[in-house]
Amino acid sequence: MLGFFIIGGIAGVLGLLISIVATVFWIWMLVDCIQNDKLSGGTRVLWAIVIFFFHCIGALLYFFIGRQK
Repeated sequence: MLGFFIIGGIAGVLGLLISIVATVFWIWMLVDCIQNDKLSGGTRVLWAIVIFFFHCIGALLYFFIGRQK
């Protein structure tokens, strides 16, 4: 019985850490998009909307597709 509590506690902490990392990544990509001078005004607004409304999926898309190297 104690094993279930330990596994549940570990899963809870792991889930919390993943949520924190995902939120930090989302905020980082949103700020990067807004401050990216290499994007035109319309493109910047479009990417910001995608990141804002699609959260981590939008942030991942922007990270791999939208950011200029």
